[in-house]
Amino acid sequence: MIKDTAAGYGLISKAFHWGMALLIGWQILKFGDRIAEGEHWVGQVLVPWHVSIGVLLLALIVLRTFWTISQRRNRPPQNGTTGIFATAGHGLLYVLLILQPITGILVMLGGGYGLDAFGVQLIAEGDKIGWAASLGSLHSPLAWGLSALVVGHITMALVHQFVVRDGTLKRMA
Repeated sequence: MIKDTAAGYGLISKAFHWGMALLIGWQILKFGDRIAEGEHWVGQVLVPWHVSIGVLLLALIVLRTFWTISQRRNRPPQNGTTGIFATAGHGLLYVLLILQPITGILVMLGGGYGLDAFGVQLIAEGDKIGWAASLGSLHSPLAWGLSALVVGHITMALVHQFVVRDGTLKRMA
């Protein structure tokens, strides 16, 4: 099944979810760059891809948002208080997943670095832009917030699987 149904998520939703989960996990490893000034495998192998993966994630979250809106009537129901919290949590995840790469781009533009993704120059280097640098300074705090939401998301998926036993995880697996 490609589209979502009341019984479970379709192939496209699952591909977005798990593909983005892997990429977000990769991005979160950027925190390791703060250890020993990046002089280890994380800093040398994964971090150089941080901007490119961020640009890719921005494109994916935009596409995923449109897909989610198109599938909202087909999706498994979210009922009661738990459903309200799940909807709010997912909404916050979407907001931070959009803001995170945007603020990252603002860091690059604000510093006058330009923007390259996967070896392709998207925006040329230029003058520093104060307002972009200022808004870009939210990138790191948002990363901590997004990381906390991701941990909460994973925790709740495991609670639903092993405590509540309502099949929530199975619908996305």
